[in-house]
Amino acid sequence: METSVKGLNKWANAHSTFWFDAGRIVLGLFLIYKGAFFISNSRDFEDLIAPVTNFMGGMLTFHYIAAAHLMGGIMIVFGLLTRWALVAQLPILLGAVLLNFIGEMNVTNLIIALVTLAASIFYTLYGSGKHSADYYFKMEK
Repeated sequence: METSVKGLNKWANAHSTFWFDAGRIVLGLFLIYKGAFFISNSRDFEDLIAPVTNFMGGMLTFHYIAAAHLMGGIMIVFGLLTRWALVAQLPILLGAVLLNFIGEMNVTNLIIALVTLAASIFYTLYGSGKHSADYYFKMEK
C-alpha cells in the first residue's frame, strides 16, 4: 500500500501545476463556505437531515459536519494534513449524496455533492501537490 501511495505522490508532485493546487484550494474554500452556511442556517440543516434523524443524533451530526467542514477546509486550503482532512469529509459527502435518495431529490444538491465527493477522493489519493504545507514540511527534513 505504501508504495502505491508513494507512486501517486510522485506523480502528483511531478504533474503539480497551478490548476492542481487551485483545485485543492477551491475545494477547501467551498468546504469552509458550506461549514459556515450550516452554522448560520441551522434550521435549514435540521430540515435537510430530517429523513435520517432516527438513524443518527441530529446535534452530534450537525457539530461534526460544521467542525469537519470548517477545520478541514482550512487545512485543505493550506495543504496541511490534506489526506486526513479529506478522510474526515468522505462520510459527510457520502451522506450528502445518499440524502438525495432517502429524502427529497434535489438534482442541484446531488450534482454538487457528487462533484465535491469526486474531488475529495481525487485529492485523498493524490495528495496536496507541490505548493502545500505538506510538501514544504516533507522537504524540510
